[in-house]
Order: sequence, then C-alpha cells, then structure tokens
Amino acid sequence: MHLTQDLELFPEYTVTQLLFKDVKNATELRKMAVNGEIKGALINPSMVVDAFQILVAANKAVHLHKSGKMKTRSLYSEIIFSLSPTNNISEAFKRFGISDSDSAVLIVLVHNKDETLNIDNIISKVDGQQITVDRVSDLNDVAKIKKLYKVAPQEEKCGSLLDAVVCRMATKDVA
Repeated sequence: MHLTQDLELFPEYTVTQLLFKDVKNATELRKMAVNGEIKGALINPSMVVDAFQILVAANKAVHLHKSGKMKTRSLYSEIIFSLSPTNNISEAFKRFGISDSDSAVLIVLVHNKDETLNIDNIISKVDGQQITVDRVSDLNDVAKIKKLYKVAPQEEKCGSLLDAVVCRMATKDVA
C-alpha cells in the first residue's frame, strides 16, 4: 500500500509515502504533525501529479538539510516548500499542506535506512482509507495544478504535466 524508495543521491535515506482518502480527522493529523507526534510531511494530494514529484521534493529537502541551507524550520516543512513553484513559504503551506477540511492526505516520511519505521503506528492515527500511492492521480486537481505551475497547453505537446511541474520545482531557486 505504501511506497518506499531510496534517495539515489543520499543512499543512507529512504522516503516512504502513504496515501489516504475519505479522511475524517485532518484537523487532528495537522495538530499531531505540528506537535511532532507525526514525524512526516502531510501533503494535500490534490496538488500532486505523481509520486515522483514528492521524491524530487524530498531529495531537494534532504540536500538543503544536509548542506544547512533550508529556508524552513524542519525537513518536513522543507519538503512541502520544495513542492511550490514560488519562494513564498506561507503560500506553499496553504497550497500543499493539508487543511482542516481536507478529506485526503499524502504522508511523506524520510528516515535513515538503519532506523526501523513504525508505519502501522502512523496508519493507526489516520481515520481514513489507505490506498496505493500510484492512485494519487485519482485525487489530484489537474486544472488547479496547471494554473499554479503556469503550464501552457503548448508545453504539454512536448512533455508531460509531471515534466512541467518538476521543472518548475527544480528551477524556482535559480535567479
């Protein structure tokens, strides 16, 4: 049900993604994340094209964390910020973080390969139905994604929406 991938550039780290729909306790989950009870990024899947987008954001966040150049306070907030095409942190949280009214959540965990991860503990905190991560496209809002990332129709003729989104994420820091 969950998707676990190693980070190629940081082989000591693994990223695990868990996707839930019909979530009834988004408010409590958000509070748990803020209080450190859930050590993960809680992301609104309506703004996610593919699991690869999350992997790119996690990779960038780990890189900035290891080099001491994060713009936010934690690795998990940096993942949310890395998804955004702009440098506005509060805007990134509004667009990509979960809100109290959300009925779906994508939880992203970054952990050292050596440490054991208690996924069942995290799953037990979510009052919702877990679905496979590759079904994130069932929950996304393509029109909103295209608008936020300013993807032109002609751009999609030569590449995918995922290509356009990842390109915007990767180049937002380039002046």
